[in-house]
Amino acid sequence: MSNLKYSASHEWVSVDGDIATIGITDFAQSSLGSIVFVDLPQVGKTFENNAVFGVVESVKAASDLYIPLSGTVIAVNDQLTGSPDLLNSDAEKTFIIKIKMANPSELDALLSKADYDALPK
Repeated sequence: MSNLKYSASHEWVSVDGDIATIGITDFAQSSLGSIVFVDLPQVGKTFENNAVFGVVESVKAASDLYIPLSGTVIAVNDQLTGSPDLLNSDAEKTFIIKIKMANPSELDALLSKADYDALPK
């Protein structure tokens, strides 16, 4: 998806109006390996920018998920509860949460695909 923005902590964001859809990057899922569990937040929970909103566990390690924008969770991908491996199939098309953004100007701090790809990994 070319309309994605990225965080340095390997989350992607797609925006439609004041709704942001968030997932993990292909780099993050390939680094983790086979994902076996995703800890999802509750709908209605509010997070500040860069707060931990969940955890992804793989056979290799557990990794915190950092929310790249302030906002309130309006949806979670319940399919990940029973099939966390969906993130291994196509991480950048499988969302984890959707939020109503509290401060859309925070989008300006996110990275383009080219800038994200240029980060040292």
